[in-house]
Amino acid sequence: MTTKNELVAAVAEQAKLTKAAAAAAVDATFDAIAASLKAGDEVKLIGFGSFSVVKRAAREGRNPRTGKPVKIEASKAPKFTPGKGLKDIVNG
Repeated sequence: MTTKNELVAAVAEQAKLTKAAAAAAVDATFDAIAASLKAGDEVKLIGFGSFSVVKRAAREGRNPRTGKPVKIEASKAPKFTPGKGLKDIVNG
């Protein structure tokens, strides 16, 4: 598993940046994706994948301890769909 610090170190090395500059770039990227999703927009990174928001309808679940029905409210969730380029890298 790669952590955010490992990702920052890899970006710094590949882009020949300082770790501070790479951390700022990674944070800015994550913030921009999150802001777009919050606004209801989809983020498409050609060859990598797409980030979108899916709506989950309200439903009834069960409390696993008691077995009693529990109301689960409607919510939104982020979704990532990998692109062909990423799929090819992973499967290649």
